[in-house]
Amino acid sequence: VQLQASGGGLVQAGDSLRLSCAASGRTFSFDHMGWFRQTPGKEREFVAAIGWSGASTYYADSVKDRFTISRDNAKNTAYLQMNSLKPEDTAVYYCAAYRARTSVVTTTDRAYDSWGQGTLVTVSS
Repeated sequence: VQLQASGGGLVQAGDSLRLSCAASGRTFSFDHMGWFRQTPGKEREFVAAIGWSGASTYYADSVKDRFTISRDNAKNTAYLQMNSLKPEDTAVYYCAAYRARTSVVTTTDRAYDSWGQGTLVTVSS
């Protein structure tokens, strides 16, 4: 599947942003989806994931209660709603996907075989 992430930008602390990830090339509704982020000099870290049906969601502790992952399989798109943004949320955000074989969604980036190009989120203090 080909993934195209969008929606990043420059915001102030406390603001909100919604990232989108548009998928094409294979049946999106069979894939688990995830969002990861990376800052220079650091390893890529897990942010959130959602199962193929949308029934299961997973979050990193650092974003729980502030970020919400969702998907619209009819539109082949996944979303990451980010509220109460903090300067430490500044990063390049990547969406990723892998074909679901069980209902369990992994938070390990090595399991994801398709990646978007990344969208930069900058949060100023």
